[in-house]
Amino acid sequence: MNSMSGKELAKLLERNGWILLRIQGSHHIDGKPGITVRISVPIHGNKSIKIGLLKHLLKMAGLSADSGQQSDTSDATDQDID
Repeated sequence: MNSMSGKELAKLLERNGWILLRIQGSHHIDGKPGITVRISVPIHGNKSIKIGLLKHLLKMAGLSADSGQQSDTSDATDQDID
């Protein structure tokens, strides 16, 4: 898993249905309709979020560690081999 900045994490959450509820200082508080969990994303310029906090926030959001990265590899099971 690569690190990402708070800005990148906020964009990832938005793409997955999370909504910015409010901003308190340098933290964006996000929520999702139908879920009581609130996620506080630290936005400190382009500074990377430490890996432990990033994993925790992704887990709270119900996202996988690789959800922010796009894979360029094709699935080998889709190919017919005779």
